[in-house]
Formats: sequence, C-alpha cells, structure tokens
Amino acid sequence: MVAVVSVSVLAFGGVACSSGPTPTETAARDFADALTRRDAQAAADLTSDPVAAAAAIRQMFDGLDPTDARFAVAGTDSDAGTFTLAADWTFGDTAPAASGTATTTPTASATASPAPAAETWTYDTTGGGQPVADGGKIPWNPALLAPGLSADTTLRYTTLSGGSPKVLADNGSPLMAEQTVTLVNLDPAPDPAAAAAALAPLLAPYAPGISAAGLTADLAAAQGRPLTVITLRDADVAPIASRLAAIPGVELVKQTRLLTVDKGAQSPAFDGLRQMWEQKQADTAGWAVQLVHPDGSADRLAGRDGTVAPDIPTTLDPAMQAAAQAAIANLPQQAAIVAIRPSTGGVLAVAQNAPASAQGPIALTGLYPPGSTFKTVTTSAALQQGSVTADTVLPCPGSANIEGRTIPNDDNFDLGSVPLHTAFARSCNTTMGRLAVSMTPLALHDAAQQFGLGVDYVTPALTTVTGSVPPADTPAERVESAIGQGQVTASPFGMALVAASIARGSTPAPMLVTGQPGVGDASPAPAPVPVTDALKTMMRETVTAGTATQLADIADLRGKTGTAEVAGQPAHGWFVGVDQDVAFAVFIAGADSSAPAVDAAGRFLRPVQAQIPR
Repeated sequence: MVAVVSVSVLAFGGVACSSGPTPTETAARDFADALTRRDAQAAADLTSDPVAAAAAIRQMFDGLDPTDARFAVAGTDSDAGTFTLAADWTFGDTAPAASGTATTTPTASATASPAPAAETWTYDTTGGGQPVADGGKIPWNPALLAPGLSADTTLRYTTLSGGSPKVLADNGSPLMAEQTVTLVNLDPAPDPAAAAAALAPLLAPYAPGISAAGLTADLAAAQGRPLTVITLRDADVAPIASRLAAIPGVELVKQTRLLTVDKGAQSPAFDGLRQMWEQKQADTAGWAVQLVHPDGSADRLAGRDGTVAPDIPTTLDPAMQAAAQAAIANLPQQAAIVAIRPSTGGVLAVAQNAPASAQGPIALTGLYPPGSTFKTVTTSAALQQGSVTADTVLPCPGSANIEGRTIPNDDNFDLGSVPLHTAFARSCNTTMGRLAVSMTPLALHDAAQQFGLGVDYVTPALTTVTGSVPPADTPAERVESAIGQGQVTASPFGMALVAASIARGSTPAPMLVTGQPGVGDASPAPAPVPVTDALKTMMRETVTAGTATQLADIADLRGKTGTAEVAGQPAHGWFVGVDQDVAFAVFIAGADSSAPAVDAAGRFLRPVQAQIPR
C-alpha cells in the first residue's frame, strides 16, 4: 500500500518562494498579532493614520467586549499589496461543561442550567491596496477591522431578549411581570441643597422618609458621584415627570425590571423568584453584533434571535399573601407569617413587616427560640417513647425545680394533676420539662427531624433554614430543649413546616415553583400516625379550651401558642396552626407573650376563610 502525503503550500503573490516574508506580509502579520494582543496603539502605528486607527480599534474592543478575539493573516498578494485578515471573535461563557455523573439535586436557586454555548463571529476582510515598502504603512481603512465599518459607524455587542416570562400565582394569574421603571438620579452639581429642597416634596408621597436634609446628606456621602434617589413605576412618575426633569441635576433614566403586578405586594420569597427569572432570561437570550450608524440605527452583522422563556408557575396564593402582610404590617416589632399547604408542600405566603425586612428575610432564615410551640415536638417524643399517652395524668404545678433549674408556668398557673392533652393545650412548662428528663439525648433531635425541623432543604428559588435541635446530653439540657429554649432554634418557615408535617402525617417537601420540590439533607421516617393524630387533637383543644381560645370561632383550627424567653429582652411570641390544608407559623419578636401572635393569626385567617379548601 502506498502512503499518500498531502502537503499544503501557502503561496503569496501566486509564487511560492523561500526568500522570506515580503514587507506586506510582515506588516500584515504584525498588525494581526497586535490586534490579538488588543494593543490598539501598536496596531494603529502600523497604519497610515495612527490616530484614526487607534480610536477605531479601541472602540471596536470596547463596544464588543469579547471573551476572546484572535486575528490571523489568511493570505497576501504582495504584488497587489493586499492581504486577507481572518477574525475570530468569541462572546459569552467559554467555560467547559462539568464532566462526571450528573446530579439530580437542585441548586439553592434551582435556576442553574447548562451555560449557553459560546457565541462566535468569524469573517475575513481585505486590507492594503498598494505594496508596502520596507518600513512602510498599511493604508488605513476602517473596513479592515470588520465588514462595513466606516469612519462614521461603530460596533457594539448586545443581548436580545426573546420575550419576558411572567411569574404566576397558584391560580395562574400574573404575580410578577417585567415593567418599565424610572430611576430618579441626582447629580450634586450645581447646587445640591437647592436640588434636594426641590426634589424632596415631589417624592415624599412615594417615599415618606425622603427629606431635603436627608438628600443633602446622601449627596455629601456620595462624594461627587450621582445618587439614585428612588425608582418609580410608570404610573407614579407620569404626574411629576416634567417637574422632576426641570430640577437642575436631576436625570430620569428608564429601565425594565421584574415587579409585582400588585404594587403593594411584598415578600422575601420574591427575591429568589427574581433570580430564577433573570437566569431564564439569560438562558434564552439571543445576541447580536451591530453596526451602529450616526443616527442610532443599527444593522446586525452576526448573532441569533432569543427564544421565549417559559412562565414561572408558583405555589403562592395572592389572597393569603395579602392577608398575611396586612395582619402584621402595622406591628411595631419584627413580625413574620409563613403559610404552607400540607398536602403538597407548596408555600402559600411568606410575609414580614418593615422592621423585620430591615433585618433581612427573617421569615425564611431567621433563627429564634420557638418556646412552647416546640412542645409539639416534645409531646411527639414522649408519646413515641411509650411511657405516656394523651390521657396519662401528669402533675402541672405552677413551678418546679427540675435538674437544678426552676421551671415556671406562665404567671405560675397551677393545674394540679391533669391529662397530658390538657397540659399541652394549657402549655404546662413544668409537665413538659419533667417528661424530658427521662428521654434519650437524641429523642428531641430525632422527633424534630420527623417534622422537618433541623433538616436543610435545597429548594428552587427559595433559600431557607428550618432550625437546629442539637442532641441534649444532660437532663438539664433536655429540660431547656423541651420548652423550646436552650440551644433549640427555629425559623418561622421551620415552624410552619412542623405544623404542615403534623397535618399531613409526614413532612412535605417544601416547594415555591410548581413541580420543583425541595430536597432535604435528611429523610427521617415520619412520626407514627397515632402520634400525629393525637397531636392534631391536642392542637384543636388548644383553640377550644386552651391558650388560643380567642380563635375558637375559626372552625377546625388547630394550633399551639409559644412564648420564648430572650435574655435581657421582651419574650418572643409565637403561634403555629393548621386550618384544613393550610399550615402556618406566626412570629412576633419582643411581643412579651403569645397573645399578639394569636391575634395576628386571626387577622390572617379570617379574611381568607373562603380561600381555604374544605
């Protein structure tokens, strides 16, 4: 067999030679190398008009902002003095895809998807037109850089949206959508005090905290940089736009943002949904390299159109979200309400008031001692231990010295000896503390995990922390834990999940985006059905004859109150409950008792009774 060897010979000027590169070849290659290095001045100095060339080359790289750009000489004709320049541009993500076995565990935002393929643009241009002598210059022509480029046009890279998806409520109605907003920017020049004095009265109806003095102080802190004072929706800016624009130093800048359809709707759950929406926009975006004309019009030289991203369906119930927000909006303390549908794990509402929002998303990640709401876990552990039943008669003294710590009931109430279900409904600390002494170090930890408390969930578009119930190695530690104090902590989300787990009989996987449930780092077996059934009965007694009788008018409501001591501060107030297929937790920091939380639960539940499936 004869081996065939293919030899490729690059001929310049139609004649292969070995006498070395011609001046044209040398100049062309030096020019290509300088462009690949993005050394605009070095490339420009090889041309007949270094000033114009340098400006054009710098604008090209600035306008396109590539991930990578490479230039090479594809051929020359030394006799004609021309050469062909091959350009290869890369935009977007060039990171290689991860290798190995794929995982089905979603990320925290659950919007992560394979990065779009790198975007490339390749083309050839022709330069020269006359032979280059030794030390001579390449005739300058902007079209050497890109097809169609001229002295009065520029290049730019831009992304192209294929269409904006909506974020939908559980009933399919739009919850969030892309809308136009106006940024009101204020430049400190020429007279900051006068500008602030003119601006503050116009904006005060939309942001009552804005004042001329405050704006002046903010401008001073900005140290000469423009300040974005406020962002207004179209309906808000329209009546005052002309007066705003007339103030020296004020600039109105239009942008598009994902906003709630209901202007008054607020929730920390919206943050993760915005991140998912932005990722979907990025995943489906197109791109274009544009040749921009002096009048602002543009021709597309390369790229592809974007595709329409699908809408994002959520489990949020607008009526419940609004009712939860209204129930706590006017409280002076930090307050939060989280509601979950036990049958599906769908998050129905996540609300917190302004003092809470100033601290962050406390409804989802804030950790606090859960107080007596944790007696749901303690009672579950005691029933599973087998030493008591719901009807076992136990002492409930006003206070008791248990393992060296004096445990009091609220206001030292004394019930004498009562069945466990009564001690639960009336929230006897002394009973629960005594039950915990004989438990194993892991009893409360394990019982809490059966209700999702202490399990970390990775849930699409929802960042949460449920709480922590560490092992209690000593009887004294178990006494503290049994009444929701000591090292035990829970978030409002975590306690809502506890209530949902009791209602369902097992812990539902939390879910914010329909069809995308969260995944926990542990999957303990659920508590036995007789135990959760007993807890539901006790929680009903809490409402009908216990510590939450002010809600007795709400049919079938089951709940548990809680007051949690905090060193040197007023106690936190809690109420967790279940009304048919709605489980919820109410938390009020520094409430000094559970009563404000119980009242807030009533304000939340009563307006939405018609919304609760029965």
